[in-house]
Amino acid sequence: MKLYENGAYLVNGTEIVEDHTSVAEELFRKTGTRWDKTEAAKNTIAYGILEAHNTSGNMEKLQIKFDKLTSHDITFVGIIQTARASGLEKFPIPYVLTNCHNSLCAVGGTINEDDHMYGLTCAKKYGGVYVPPHQAVIHQYAREMLAGGGRMILGSDSHTRYGALGTMAMGEGGPELVKQLLDQTYDINMPGVVGVYLTGEPVKGVGPQDIALAIIGEVFANGYVKNKVMEFVGPGVSNLSVDYRIGVDVMTTETTCLSSIWRTDDKVQEFYDIHGRSEDYRELNPGAVAYYDGMIAIDLGTIRPMIAMPFHPSNTYTIEELNANLLDILEDCEKRAQVSFDGAVELDLKSKVKNGRLYVDQGIIAGCAGGGFENICAAADILKGASIGANEFTLSVYPASMPVYMELVRNGAAAALMETGAILKTAFCGPCFGAGDTPANNAFSIRHSTRNFPNREGSKVQSGQVASVALMDARSIAATAANQGYLTAATDMDVEYGKPKYFFDSKIYANRVFDSKGVADPSVEIQFGPNIKDWPAMSALPEHMVLKVVAEIHDPVTTTDELIPSGETSSYRSNPLGLAEFTLSRKDPSYVGKAKEIQKAQKAIEADSCPCEAVPELNPVMDTIKASYSGVNRQTVGIGSVIFAVKPGDGSAREQAASCQKVLGGWANIAHEYATKRYRSNLINWGMLPLLIDQGDLPFANGDYLFLPDIRKAVAEKAAKIQAFVVKDGAMQEFSLTLGELTDDERDIILKGCLINYNRK
Repeated sequence: MKLYENGAYLVNGTEIVEDHTSVAEELFRKTGTRWDKTEAAKNTIAYGILEAHNTSGNMEKLQIKFDKLTSHDITFVGIIQTARASGLEKFPIPYVLTNCHNSLCAVGGTINEDDHMYGLTCAKKYGGVYVPPHQAVIHQYAREMLAGGGRMILGSDSHTRYGALGTMAMGEGGPELVKQLLDQTYDINMPGVVGVYLTGEPVKGVGPQDIALAIIGEVFANGYVKNKVMEFVGPGVSNLSVDYRIGVDVMTTETTCLSSIWRTDDKVQEFYDIHGRSEDYRELNPGAVAYYDGMIAIDLGTIRPMIAMPFHPSNTYTIEELNANLLDILEDCEKRAQVSFDGAVELDLKSKVKNGRLYVDQGIIAGCAGGGFENICAAADILKGASIGANEFTLSVYPASMPVYMELVRNGAAAALMETGAILKTAFCGPCFGAGDTPANNAFSIRHSTRNFPNREGSKVQSGQVASVALMDARSIAATAANQGYLTAATDMDVEYGKPKYFFDSKIYANRVFDSKGVADPSVEIQFGPNIKDWPAMSALPEHMVLKVVAEIHDPVTTTDELIPSGETSSYRSNPLGLAEFTLSRKDPSYVGKAKEIQKAQKAIEADSCPCEAVPELNPVMDTIKASYSGVNRQTVGIGSVIFAVKPGDGSAREQAASCQKVLGGWANIAHEYATKRYRSNLINWGMLPLLIDQGDLPFANGDYLFLPDIRKAVAEKAAKIQAFVVKDGAMQEFSLTLGELTDDERDIILKGCLINYNRK
């Protein structure tokens, strides 16, 4: 794999020319035409799709309107509640509500099904589509029923990726979907486009997760594709089946790219034909000469079975490399765990070595990444006639949709798997976020799923529990299962893959999915469960701000799972204050108490009472501030909390990572950088300041008070620097912060206090 240091031109889809001082002459010799970089950049597939959906008239400052929206049952209640508070009357574009995250998790009594009934009644009232539990995971339904060539889809799940089908899809926090529901736009600068040039074809036994992990391992840490569009081109694309392409594509989220798109061909056309949607196919190719801001060249034949060790998809090795350096790599993972878990619990991976080999306790093939038809058929071929054994090792397989499941039953693959001792389950995303198949303490799980962050398998470090997940392809998971839990690469198995043809049967959807066909019925009463609560009132940005630092995180990257845990806590997803009780519970269990304590001061201000009486420790802080800023009083100041993290926001698109802080009185985050655009957008849409501070020693510490004078004026007038002070021991130490680029609408949202206030009529 090669990452080009400079931008590159792609000539006729088959030749890469790296940008250099005399590239214009080289291109002229090759094509007979003078090529300008700006014009060649318009020849990418991504540019054409973005241009067709941009409403601003300015391709540098995009205002995108999407064709369709999709959400699942961790996010759609909050999204619709936000839109309802802002005057929603009808879904203006197709909006699909799937139920794949909280369908097997029983925690919380009636909560899950209450949310599902809320979704069904909202689909009827506002004119949407409702996919009942167990029918399909969100992204498989979108592939089968929503994607189309040249379209754009926005989803409230970070793995919203349908580029292999010719659809540019993006995963964002819920407020961005709210904007689309209210006929507003998705506002971004024109993203860079990085070409992914594929040649060759994978060797037998190498699957899509292997290709994906190889890419993630190369580009995550260096930010090569961060917030850019990955465009897959080159002759190697046609050597991959569409199912295979989908398996690579969905994992592009883990590179931190903005979106993805692939060139399309007759195999993609066949996919649409099979699914009864031939009219949705569109051939997509880059122009004769297309310019890319970066280029990744991959010979598919060089990729070998991969494994992403705990606790990130970028912690990658070939399985061969892991087996050759087993104890050293396991020890490195244990050391990383000490950092991630702050020493709260000890991970012991070296004990998993038996007879010189790594023993695995659990295998899972599931969700939008692993649950595809070809992955499961390949696993069945590998396991044919084998037994997974009667020891600790277990194997669970979750087909990604009921149509896929039905075809596996019809072609015999399901029976072949079950005969080995594997368990087949219905479409469910739980193994990806810690709500299903939680292994035993200190167990090691290998999964063809999307993420392996700390606690992503469902253990609770604060209760002394720890398990770990490694990501692998379904083929090598099956090979490991065939060897009854001893880690094995699929390339080490002599297997004849049957490659059965897929037949899509839409009857199950026709019989069970509610589709309004875009027709709203205002007479429908929304069904509310007792856990579904409205958002609390939120104040506008004050003139001045006093912030208490209530958490300080120095991990290189902080995931959204650490900001607000997934898994069982998501039962409170529709109850803003209930869910907020779990904020930062995995990283800093003291956070909630400290945030709520300082929030008492803001609540006192809103009740026209004295904040210092509510929080007595504020007395010397406010005295020090007023000595220099006499205009600071309860009419002009806001008081709340702030967290510092080095690089927060990797992972999920769940808006709750920001909203939970806000409902506890959080006014800001301070970071060296934000891991993803979507987390920063979530902060903004909940009226929180996405502050940045330069690398180096921090001028403040956990527990310190910060003062931001004239913060409202600074935001409104687009100040380049935000003046700030550490208020301590009767003195004020000045330092500087920045906000990064904000659109005028984003500034207005922050000034008004949140997106709900911005839109409220």
